[in-house]
Amino acid sequence: MRIALVNSRQDKAGLNIRHHIAELLDEGGAGGWQIPGRTYGFHDVEERLIHAERIDAGIDADLVIFLSRHYSANPVPVLTVHVTGNYGAAELGGTARTLAPAAPAMMQATLRALARHCPEGYRVAYEVTHHGPTDLETPSFFVEIGSTEKEWTDPIAGRAVAESVLSAVPHDPVPLIGFGGTHYAARETEIALTSRGAFGHIAHTREIPGLDEAMVRAMQEKSGAVAAYIDRKALSREVLNRITGMLESLQIPRLSESEIHSLGHLPWDMYSLIRAMAETVSPGARCYIHDLEGTGTPVLVQANPVLLAETVKSDEPGLIKMLDTLPLVHLSTHDNCLLPEFITYKHHSPEIINDLNTLCVKIIRSKEITATERDFLILTKVRFDPHKARELGVLPGPSYRELAGGRPVAIDGRTITPEMVSSRSETRIHIPGLEKFS
Repeated sequence: MRIALVNSRQDKAGLNIRHHIAELLDEGGAGGWQIPGRTYGFHDVEERLIHAERIDAGIDADLVIFLSRHYSANPVPVLTVHVTGNYGAAELGGTARTLAPAAPAMMQATLRALARHCPEGYRVAYEVTHHGPTDLETPSFFVEIGSTEKEWTDPIAGRAVAESVLSAVPHDPVPLIGFGGTHYAARETEIALTSRGAFGHIAHTREIPGLDEAMVRAMQEKSGAVAAYIDRKALSREVLNRITGMLESLQIPRLSESEIHSLGHLPWDMYSLIRAMAETVSPGARCYIHDLEGTGTPVLVQANPVLLAETVKSDEPGLIKMLDTLPLVHLSTHDNCLLPEFITYKHHSPEIINDLNTLCVKIIRSKEITATERDFLILTKVRFDPHKARELGVLPGPSYRELAGGRPVAIDGRTITPEMVSSRSETRIHIPGLEKFS
């Protein structure tokens, strides 16, 4: 990869970063900063970088990284990355309603490296898409030191950014576009630091009402994005519904934060195939990858719905955690209710039902009163019965809580025990081969 490093001669932060990159590269192999197959070229301009239109036209590079200062009206020490573009008017360089080509994988890798090398007192963040230049053909992004001259000229910050630029290596990223949040895109930053989600263009909350389908499509195409993320809490219901409708119209998949974190190690094409299969089970179903890797022929398997429902009642978090040991995908409705259908690869399917049954029986037996009768698992549940309590003169209030908690109470000189105000119910679940789980 040929990387062009561009700075402005009037930008103190850019000069600071460039100096430290050159110094590190001069250290050669001893410093370990030269990644095989990667070359760097330094380029500088006199004007501000936001006006460096077509800078890549005379540069033979696969990626342009602009080394820059970051300025804020509310200054905080910060190291940032972002791609350039204007969703509306061109107030700070570039062309109106034009986006530059993004480099999500390298931008995420640099953000993660900034987090590793970040000096004490600084924070790291994506910035939303803003300012110029926009007239570029080569993928690019800005890496910046903010937000005052003290930070721009800080040699420790300059060294940290230099080390981050030189050590950035993508690791199986999934390119995304983002909608919502403030200038520092907090949710997108957290996602990129903790998952495979690598953002290209990100739209600030205030920009979203002005977006149309053409601009959303441009965000996707300029980012090479396979899906979109929406910071739901940052948008009004009206705006959320509008942007969701545009994504559906454009057939751009939308991933929740939990779905991004549960992508596992599947190739995106395989994940998309599984997602389409989940849609046939329940429209809008969410997919959560567990220990399923590589490629294969995805198939649906049906768990025992009664057994699964009782397991969910007993210990849903424990169930979800234990699913991580199985090569499957669990599905949930849009409001996060676990579905009895699972997806696995065909070569895993013969064992999966048995494994699911074993897991569920293990959880239920650890949490409930159970018995086994041939191929039937019998659950006996004892619950506080308010009707029985009232018949014995127990009034609602603290006495109910005591009895429900398994403790006796005294009413008018009589001792009322939990057994006296309890109801028992029995559920029989047929599980072929249950004796094997004993």
